[in-house]
Amino acid sequence: MRGLALALALLPLPLAADFYTLKGHGGPIMDIATAPDGRIATASFDNSVGLWSGQQPDWLEGHEAAVNAVVFNGTAIYSAGDDFTLRRWPGGQVVGQHKGKVVGLAASKKFVATASWDGTIGLWPTEGGAAKLLGPTGSGVNAVAFAPDGRSLYSAGVDGSLRVWDVTTGAETARLVEHGFGINELVLNAQDGWIAYGAVDGVTRILDLSTGAERDFTLDRRPILALALSPDRSLLAVGDGEGYIMVIDTQDWRIAQDFRATLRGPVWALAFSPDGENLHAGGLDQAMYSWPVAALGSQGRMAGQEPSFLKDPDEMQNGERQFARKCSICHSLTPDDQRRAGPTLHGVFGRRAGTLPGYIYSETLQGSDIIWNEQTINALFDQGPDHYIPGSKMPMQRIAQAQDRTDLIEFLRSATAPVD
Repeated sequence: MRGLALALALLPLPLAADFYTLKGHGGPIMDIATAPDGRIATASFDNSVGLWSGQQPDWLEGHEAAVNAVVFNGTAIYSAGDDFTLRRWPGGQVVGQHKGKVVGLAASKKFVATASWDGTIGLWPTEGGAAKLLGPTGSGVNAVAFAPDGRSLYSAGVDGSLRVWDVTTGAETARLVEHGFGINELVLNAQDGWIAYGAVDGVTRILDLSTGAERDFTLDRRPILALALSPDRSLLAVGDGEGYIMVIDTQDWRIAQDFRATLRGPVWALAFSPDGENLHAGGLDQAMYSWPVAALGSQGRMAGQEPSFLKDPDEMQNGERQFARKCSICHSLTPDDQRRAGPTLHGVFGRRAGTLPGYIYSETLQGSDIIWNEQTINALFDQGPDHYIPGSKMPMQRIAQAQDRTDLIEFLRSATAPVD
């Protein structure tokens, strides 16, 4: 088996204009980046970045929570996520720190910019030196993009503002848009003089930077979660919360393609291949999908196997239903510990918290005195992880009804018991 795995790893990525998938993550794909040499980086809810030059990735491990964004800058790979950090690879050292989740990245020759829900934008020098924080803006920042010369930075925020910043002084120099809803995504095409943005209310617009005129490609789907521009700038891909991908022809300003890309769930990530012949996408599925641009929508849909948390509730007993809704996206039940944001729950009863080998726990759980049993699991979901284990990486959630907690515990007791 080891020889087979090595052989698969050495296989090159499929040729451009072929349909293919990249499988291996244990959670949704949150972002995709491509390098000129053909490598692909995928950021995932499973706390990792996959770096693909063949069918098996090099796993970049170190983040302590979901990874939301990844970017190549020509000399290194940068990633950022829910652990508030910006990391540089290889090595994974922390080169930037926010006070909130980091959800967007951009790179210039001199800086990596971070968009954070703490309301600030970080400018982190790639060759060392003092970092800068732009803002605060008064609300979360969702996306950033550098001008080609690196002197200006564009940002989009939860407050619906599209701003321009002077990188040297850190001052806000213009506010191009005041939208009534949060702007999630932006793509800057300075060469052709426009910027595209996508918003929570489903708006997709192209703003002419010289005249201020806007072209509207809004359809009745929301929110907009991903934008990507082809290398020749002729196509703009738009992914939304209902699982569709729309492709806009930016030469004739028309919708060239519009297709359902997922079986269920959103499209969170889009990127074109360096030659522009393929469009990569990610969402709830634990795989990246890549379609030939010339035949978009003609191949299989993402999330071909429905995640357990999307199963029909009537098909499950209550305990399994609670696990599917609250736990399955982060935890597996199998002894092989499938790649997930959290450790496997196999054999969890009687296990001391923070002790499963191979998983990177938060400092709070390292050396914890908690033993997982009926009482501690009940308390975890009764109080919520943020109260029961302050500082834990677990999402803030509670199971308010005592019977639901009891049913979950009974399901876990059976489903996680080691087999003799």
